[in-house]
Amino acid sequence: MDKPPGWTSHDVVGRLRRLAGTRKVGHAGTLDPMATGVLVVGINRATRLLTFIVGTSKTYTATIRLGQSTLTDDAEGEVTGGSIAAAVTEEDIRAAVAELTGDIRQVPSSVSAIKVKGERSYARVRSGEEVDLPARPVTIHRFDIHAVRRVRNGRLQDVDVTVECSSGTYVRALARDLGDALGVGGHLTVLRRTRVGPYSIEQARTLDELAADLEILPLDDAGRALFPVRELTDAEAVDVSHGRRIGPNSEPDIPVAAFAPDGTLVALLENRGGAARTALVFAPGGQD
Repeated sequence: MDKPPGWTSHDVVGRLRRLAGTRKVGHAGTLDPMATGVLVVGINRATRLLTFIVGTSKTYTATIRLGQSTLTDDAEGEVTGGSIAAAVTEEDIRAAVAELTGDIRQVPSSVSAIKVKGERSYARVRSGEEVDLPARPVTIHRFDIHAVRRVRNGRLQDVDVTVECSSGTYVRALARDLGDALGVGGHLTVLRRTRVGPYSIEQARTLDELAADLEILPLDDAGRALFPVRELTDAEAVDVSHGRRIGPNSEPDIPVAAFAPDGTLVALLENRGGAARTALVFAPGGQD
């Protein structure tokens, strides 16, 4: 779905539980309240696929404001510092962006949902505690600059970008690090997620659209979009549906979506011990 601004991902799940008439609803990859865009939601059996979607790469469009740092690394936090960005050139910005592209180590935003000694980092920060999170490896596949605009009489600069990145990347942290690299501070003012794995913003529906027509993607289609496919024989489909192992997959290191001859998603299979074993089993032909 296309998450609206001001809603938490949990708010969206609550609304969709009412629309779908079931408690069994979850989402893959949290979006901050200020962010909009693609939020993949699973209903009933499809919630079991969400853990695999969380780890896929994601694409965002964003606006980074140079010249101000904030407590939350985005526009919702109080301004904590910064310097006039008038002297920063577009060439400076592009050079700093290049250094933040590829395989990097990123310190997550201190107001992230990462747990520190059992408590969310953002809760510790909001209670006045200083939190230092360790850097972790992420991959920035693409960090494209589309426009650079001077605002506030040139004291600040807004940079419109597209970021394609690995799971676990914080675009807020990219904005912070870009500002720090340029010596002027930076934070995120706009964030829109346009893709999660195989799902793009063009496929997304708003809450109002879903309230009028709860159009959902079939589970079988989700399996084909997310994983390599293995077509089973009738005998293999019966074995797999009962959790029995069969001959190994041609994909040795990743889960494979296994389909019965009638096109039904039967299970996810992983190679273990020289055979394909079930990672998840779905009831053949059944509907929740």
